[in-house]
Amino acid sequence: MSTPTRSLIPAPLARLLRGRSIVIGIPYAWLLIFFALPFLIILKISVSEMETVHFKDLTRYVDGVFHIAIKTANYLFITQDDMYVRSYLISLKYAAATTLGCLFIGYPFSYFMARAKPNLQPGLLMLVMLPFWTSFLLRVYAWKGLLGENGWVANAIEALGLDHVLLATGLIPALGNLMHTPFSLVVGMVYTYLPFMILPLYANLSKMDLRLLEAASDLGATPWTAFWRVTVPLSKAGIIAGSMLVFIPCVGEFVIPELLGGPETLMIGRVLWDEFFSNNDWPMASSVAVVMVLLILVPLALFNKYQAESQETRS
Repeated sequence: MSTPTRSLIPAPLARLLRGRSIVIGIPYAWLLIFFALPFLIILKISVSEMETVHFKDLTRYVDGVFHIAIKTANYLFITQDDMYVRSYLISLKYAAATTLGCLFIGYPFSYFMARAKPNLQPGLLMLVMLPFWTSFLLRVYAWKGLLGENGWVANAIEALGLDHVLLATGLIPALGNLMHTPFSLVVGMVYTYLPFMILPLYANLSKMDLRLLEAASDLGATPWTAFWRVTVPLSKAGIIAGSMLVFIPCVGEFVIPELLGGPETLMIGRVLWDEFFSNNDWPMASSVAVVMVLLILVPLALFNKYQAESQETRS
């Protein structure tokens, strides 16, 4: 009788490897099922020919000949039609404006939270997360009342004379008209995505070694100089992480532009909705979605490259 061969890997190590494979495999399986697979389906639809409610097969085998039919006309049409190019540019513009607005407001608040007394920080953190306890749709609808006629925010802006500034900068078309303008759109998006900027910044600033600021002060640096030369560079990872968390979902935002934006704020999310449900042109809508995902992958690649460089520098 032949004796069974014993494994060269010790049993405890084999159990550890199996456990590690499970832990690593679960996130990869999640990404494969809920991201990669749906994206491949959308990609297939984008290069398919639509017949009423069905799609033609991309591959056919007829008379001993294997045919591959890939339709690229939709992608060519996107580059040639001004509406699609303009909607992509508008989406990127408002996503960038929202990111800058969140950074301008969120950085001081995160800095204040990180420097507050330890017993106050949980309460401040709860205030940041408190909006998530209510419906996203209700919060956006609330801004329609606040910025509408006789709304609290609208009355405050008019009383302070800020509407003249908004008119001069082109954010509103006329005095007293704050709703369905670029201003109302940016306000709604900044309000909605502000916590996504504050939380990474707070996590980064709260771990900063305050002895570095003391050393800068001992070397003669003013508080403002120490802030720009020490605090801001050390919080760069938090700034980039928060910016990515805000910028990426803002590019494809649909609800806020639909409720608070106007005709001049046609973003790519609205174009996707129209192509899917109004025009019922699924291949064209899928092509628009694929291009949008590819645009989002660019900042993600830059973020991953920065993270890799930071880890190499630390090591």
